[in-house]
Amino acid sequence: MKKNILFILLVTFLVSAVGCTTTPPREREDLCKIFEEKDDWYDAAEEMREKWGVPIHVPMAMMYQESSFRHDALPPRDYVFFGLIPWGRVSSAYGYAQAKTMTWDDYVRETGNSFADRDDFEDAIDFMGWFIYKTHKINRISKWDAGTQYLNYHEGWGGYKRQSHRKKPWLIKVANKVDQRSKRYAGQLKKCEEELQKSWFMKLFS
Repeated sequence: MKKNILFILLVTFLVSAVGCTTTPPREREDLCKIFEEKDDWYDAAEEMREKWGVPIHVPMAMMYQESSFRHDALPPRDYVFFGLIPWGRVSSAYGYAQAKTMTWDDYVRETGNSFADRDDFEDAIDFMGWFIYKTHKINRISKWDAGTQYLNYHEGWGGYKRQSHRKKPWLIKVANKVDQRSKRYAGQLKKCEEELQKSWFMKLFS
């Protein structure tokens, strides 16, 4: 009887743990509240910053725009025959970062992160850090410039060089929204990062 109870408790704990990991944060407009709810996300974001030199608020603002922090986010469906019959997706983008298959494969090859998954937050934010780092190297865009980084993210490095975004006023508006959210996130993170950096043991006494 005791073994059965312990087994049920263990299964319940594992299910709830998975749910907490994959469920989007409840309050997505406040970066402090996101990281308070998903404390392992802050650890992953901090590792990304140390590895790529990318400020945390930039990829977090871009990720909000791309997936609203949903692990299994997909692009809209494509339709044929006068928009009546669904026919796949408009792109191969998937996951937290809405990373396209080809770009994700480049990331895996260059970083050696062969077990990376697009629906894993730690891998997704590391991918975004890599992309932002490469954008800085290729197109000389500041890692702190969330709006222009987003244009590169959406159009690709070659597309941005060709200024394809100039023909898409809607995209420029979205990039401005990403930039504004990034600045809000930056301000919020300044107020809570000291607390976030405390170990679980230190938090018991704070």
